[in-house]
Amino acid sequence: MLTLGELTALLLALGACAWLWHAHGVHEHALRLVREACQREDVLLLDENVAFRRLRLQRDRRGQLRLAREYAFEFTVTGEQRHNGRIVLFGRQPALIELDPHPFREPPEAVEAAGERVINLDEWRRRHPPQER
Repeated sequence: MLTLGELTALLLALGACAWLWHAHGVHEHALRLVREACQREDVLLLDENVAFRRLRLQRDRRGQLRLAREYAFEFTVTGEQRHNGRIVLFGRQPALIELDPHPFREPPEAVEAAGERVINLDEWRRRHPPQER
């Protein structure tokens, strides 16, 4: 027969396991959201990972206090420099995905090999209209 103390310890252990299981699911969801954001921004997510930074109470858009998880990640544009980013989640809902200021990737035809002359981006777009898929 379980004593009250043993039952309490068992329930606390089960609660901790459930919390860790849920936190792992939220971590995987954050990683998926960051991958999608990096793909939209045409940058490369480094290390294919997001790192847990902190758990805190934060106000959402409606002004209600909610538990917020913050994860950090690194990305690159050129392959040479690392830039930081972060994502804040309220449960599984993204509150913020933020990328540090970074250079944008030039279209490959924007720099002409002969003479290394840089052309205007508007001129490049005029010469290369978007193709319909």
